[in-house]
Amino acid sequence: MQLVRLPAGKALTVRTAADAFLDSLGNTNTVRNYGIGVGKTAERLGEDRPLATVADDEIGGALEQLWGESAVNTWNARRAAVLSWLSWCGEHGYDGPKVPTWAKRLTPPDSETPARSKMAIDRLIARRDVHLREKTLWRMLYETVARSEEILGVNIEELDLAGRRAPVKAKGARPRTRRRGAVREDYVLETVYWDAGTARLLPRLLKGRTRGPVFVTHRKPGPGKVLAPRDVCPDTGLARLSYGQARMLLDEHTAIGGVSGTGWDLHEWRHSGLTHLGEAGASLLMLMAKSRHKKPENVRRYFHPSADAIAEVTSLLAPGDSRR
Repeated sequence: MQLVRLPAGKALTVRTAADAFLDSLGNTNTVRNYGIGVGKTAERLGEDRPLATVADDEIGGALEQLWGESAVNTWNARRAAVLSWLSWCGEHGYDGPKVPTWAKRLTPPDSETPARSKMAIDRLIARRDVHLREKTLWRMLYETVARSEEILGVNIEELDLAGRRAPVKAKGARPRTRRRGAVREDYVLETVYWDAGTARLLPRLLKGRTRGPVFVTHRKPGPGKVLAPRDVCPDTGLARLSYGQARMLLDEHTAIGGVSGTGWDLHEWRHSGLTHLGEAGASLLMLMAKSRHKKPENVRRYFHPSADAIAEVTSLLAPGDSRR
C-alpha cells in the first residue's frame, strides 16, 4: 500500500493537491495519462492558490479553455482525469471544487475507421510479398476481432490450438479505487476465438516453438535494450513484435502510392470482422459476445455495413411476388 504524505497545518494548494493525487496512482500509464489533464488544469487555475478558493465554474472554464475545441475522446479523457483528482481530494477531507454539471461528458461520434471488404482482405493476406508472420497476425486479428495489443501480447504456451482459442489481457477493465485513494488498473483475462484461416497459419508460424511470444521480430534486440523475460523468446532470443512495428508493417503493404501513413490501420481488422459478422446475420448479442463489448452502442460504432448489404436487406421489404 502506498502512503501519500500531505502537508499538515496549512491549506492545500492546487499544485500540492495535484502532486499528491498523482503520487497516489499505482500505475505508470495512469500517471502519464492523468498527469496531462490534472497538470494543465492546475497551471490554468494557478498552482499556488489554496484549493478551497477554486470555484466549480473555474474548473469548467479551465476545461473549456484547454480542451473545448479538442476531439470528443480527448475532452472526455481530460475531464475524467480532473474528475478523479477532485473526487480524491474530497474523499481525503480536503475542501475543493467539483466539476460543474454543465461540463458534461460528451458522447463519442461513430467511428470513422473503415471496414474493408472480404475480397480486399483475402487478396492482401494472399500476396506473395507478405511474410507469414504478417499473414498470421492479420488473419488472427480479423477472425478474433480482438484488439491489436491483445493479440500481440499472447504467448505460445497460452494458445489452445485444438480449441482455436486463447486468453488475452482485456483492455476495457476500469481503474478501481483502493484504500487511501490509490488507483490501480485491474485487468481481466478474456477468451478470443479464431477460425480455420488462423488455424492453418499458426503451426507454420511457430515452427515447433513451444514458448515465448507468438509474434516476434526478425532480429534480436540490441544489447542496450532491456525487456521483460515474458517479452523475449527463450529459444531464439527474439523480442515480442510491438504495436508500432506491426502498424508500420501493415502500412508498408497497404500505403497508397507508397506514401507512409496512408495505408490501412490495425484497428480496421476489428471493424471489418464485426461488420462482416453483422452482414452475415449475427445478432447484436452475439456481436457483443464476440467483441466483448459491454454496451450495445459501442458495438454499433464498429458496424459499417456495405452498400450491397444494405440493398440486400432492403429487398426483404419488397412485395411478396416481386422477388419470384
